[in-house]
Amino acid sequence: MAPKREIFAWAMFDFANSSYTTVVTTTIFNQYFVHDICKGLSIADATFRLTLSLAIANGLVVVTAPLVGALADAIGKKKFLLFIATSICVLTTAGLAFIQPGGVIMAMVLFILSGFGFGTSEYLIAAFLPELAPKDRMGKVSSLGWTLGYIGGLVILGLCLAYVSWAQKQGQASTQFVPVTLLFVAAIFAAASTPTFIWLKERAQAQSLTIDASLPAALFKKAFGRIQATLKTTGRYRDLLTFLIALFCFSCGTTTVVALAAVYASEVMHFATSETIAMVMLVQVSAAAGAFGLGSLQDKIGSIPTLSMALILWVVAVAVAYFAPDKLVFWIAATLMGAAMGATGSAARALVGHAAEFFGLWGLTVKLSAVVGPMTYGAITRMTGGNYRTALLSTIGFFILGLIVTLRVNQERGVKQASLAVDAA
Repeated sequence: MAPKREIFAWAMFDFANSSYTTVVTTTIFNQYFVHDICKGLSIADATFRLTLSLAIANGLVVVTAPLVGALADAIGKKKFLLFIATSICVLTTAGLAFIQPGGVIMAMVLFILSGFGFGTSEYLIAAFLPELAPKDRMGKVSSLGWTLGYIGGLVILGLCLAYVSWAQKQGQASTQFVPVTLLFVAAIFAAASTPTFIWLKERAQAQSLTIDASLPAALFKKAFGRIQATLKTTGRYRDLLTFLIALFCFSCGTTTVVALAAVYASEVMHFATSETIAMVMLVQVSAAAGAFGLGSLQDKIGSIPTLSMALILWVVAVAVAYFAPDKLVFWIAATLMGAAMGATGSAARALVGHAAEFFGLWGLTVKLSAVVGPMTYGAITRMTGGNYRTALLSTIGFFILGLIVTLRVNQERGVKQASLAVDAA
């Protein structure tokens, strides 16, 4: 085990980056982008530009992740690359605060760069975990990060709710108080991640390589050779491969809901910004409850039945949101979505945990779904002239498809195959 101070410093990064996910990509900036920055555009075009930005950002992460990983191995400086990715996210998030209504292209560029920086920092910080704890205690260290992430999200949303509520009472418009929240997020991300860069140690050793014109080609070959080997190995595990397909399908739904729930609440249910923040805080709490509640059930009935129940809950929750006639019913739908989100994440991680060497592939699968899911929603919104309710039906389709494929996974056989592979290694 690494020293407690270093483990805490690693986990604090989850606290730090939760400010970006909760405020920028989930709650405040996305609806500000659609409603204010894209002022003058139709709701359909504004939503399409938002989903396009999200898709490009996550697509860049998927494409560059193997190269960044290979570079980190080659130079032995994961921490330095983590600092670069974090700086990109922090600086571009701060830059978004200075975009005026109508500055759509510049807002898209900064939003894409901030999402790319965030996504890259996510898997770089995760790469330190095997260096901090042995396998039998890795789950405990990982859960500390998740816990601090939830706490960070709630604390930051609570502070934003207090400020936004005050600003609205003062008669301020969103063009006045949203930029302040973005600067606040950038400052919190920078400050809360400081312990990570002070106390987290760099244990990786640089590989012997010659830095010349052939280096990019060597990194490219190593990166995609590693992907090819991983995919070839994955093909031997029938149930793991089936689960990854299911994960992609239902993650298209979850990533879409996370990215567009606040925009939907604002545009369809006419939530004020303060109401949206309060709703997302409720979702955070219900997600923790869902992860804990169904997580306890998971040990008794298995991961596949638990995950199936969570996906059914997703279908019910989205259906309630689709038919919601007023804010009260939508609050109920949001609570159900939170519980489903927590349960889905918990069950999925437990399944992949039986073959932990594929966690990287799991992460890239989720990132790829964050390209397809939101873009599908944006395309449908555009084709229907801004009909958010119709676009929402696409997420139900993703969850149903994910459920069908999940039911084809044989957990017992998959776990046995994973155990045999570990024993052979």
